[in-house]
Amino acid sequence: MVKVITYGTYDLLHYGHIRLLERAKALGDYLIVGVTSDTFDRERGKINVQQSLMERVEAVRATGIADEIIIEEYEGQKIDDIKRLDVDIFTVGSDWRGKFDYLNAYCKVVYLDRTQGVSSTEIRSEQQVVRLGLIGESPILNKIERESQFVNGLEAGKVFSLNDQYLSENLQAAEKQAASFQELLDESDALYVISAPSKHYAQIKEALEAGKHVLCESPITLQPQQWKELKKIAKDKKVVLMDSIKTAYSVAYYRLLLLAKGGIIGDIMSVDATCTSLVDFDPTQDSQKSLYEWNSICAWGPTALLPIFQLLGTEYSSKQIATHFLDEAKRYDAFTKISFLYPHAVASLKVGQGVKSEGELIISGTKGYIYVPAPWWKTDYFEVRYENPQNNKRYFYQLDGEGLRYMLLSFLKAIRTGKDFSYVSDDISEEIVKTIANFEARKDMVII
Repeated sequence: MVKVITYGTYDLLHYGHIRLLERAKALGDYLIVGVTSDTFDRERGKINVQQSLMERVEAVRATGIADEIIIEEYEGQKIDDIKRLDVDIFTVGSDWRGKFDYLNAYCKVVYLDRTQGVSSTEIRSEQQVVRLGLIGESPILNKIERESQFVNGLEAGKVFSLNDQYLSENLQAAEKQAASFQELLDESDALYVISAPSKHYAQIKEALEAGKHVLCESPITLQPQQWKELKKIAKDKKVVLMDSIKTAYSVAYYRLLLLAKGGIIGDIMSVDATCTSLVDFDPTQDSQKSLYEWNSICAWGPTALLPIFQLLGTEYSSKQIATHFLDEAKRYDAFTKISFLYPHAVASLKVGQGVKSEGELIISGTKGYIYVPAPWWKTDYFEVRYENPQNNKRYFYQLDGEGLRYMLLSFLKAIRTGKDFSYVSDDISEEIVKTIANFEARKDMVII
């Protein structure tokens, strides 16, 4: 019996896929089809896959062509599969010609001509492009514009900014500039908002009421009631309102959450997160910049709060805020520390734009601890450590685009499907707003 093996993602299974599978089957007596896992696709930078692994597997199975279906999960697996399954022929589309010649050492390699005029990429591209308008004063706008190019169906549109010194040459181009917020709305299907937090509520409300989807750099608002109002408007208008916290979309960060919740370090007793950066800003001297400059609790607070609320929940018993302000008006904190007391755990965060500290994340448990080195919010690596160092484990994951492209992809999926693809749940989003509102109201605060 001649065994044939082929591999693919098989997203949005179409006639070209089926024709290729039929011709692969004709090469022998028994066809094995390898379907790439979601994780393997992400590691290869293939982020635009629309269907889940099981949906793609079922689509291949439904053709009735495959005699056996396996999952491709890691680089180099093809050699293992060919040897383990005693494969005679490896085949793949001709667009990969030469790429897999090394497999000739293990079996015969056959490249099959692709069916012209049809591909999953073309099918995805035929969907209406979502124009993403940009608003705010931050170099992050340049990253959003760059990372949007990796997401099929999303296009960075015009930008509205009070200060273009942060913008790249591309975004400073005349054709990219919106003269007003209204023009930005008129020229966009969705908005990415990173303006001053005090402006979020009014800008988001106007955008939602105009039927625009919104991805907003957290915090969405500075008041819980405003957050609830905006969420209701989004629901009534059937549009997406989503928090932008890029760390939530990092593969390494997501995996460490799963490991921690799964008990790898026992019961979680403490979560400690530090996020600092030195910013050259004096609110007493630069009145113009103070119109859009973020204070430390808004700039870093949502990121530092994320692992605390995701691991321990939002039902803490008490908290204490200690902060040091830069100005007499007490609007800009150079440093803030928040300590949380839970019924069975504690947590703390340190944030600052006027101090520097080690930007690490430590999750302490009854059996061990998880250590994420600085800058933990951009992590591609973390360690699980135990009393016996011989039991320690290290985890590495590729981080593309600091998590931004995966966040943009989730935003686009939510727009197109009407389903929630956010990695920041509503209860956590709301609790972030409440915590910052408490800060602004000087509740539970000690000024140092």
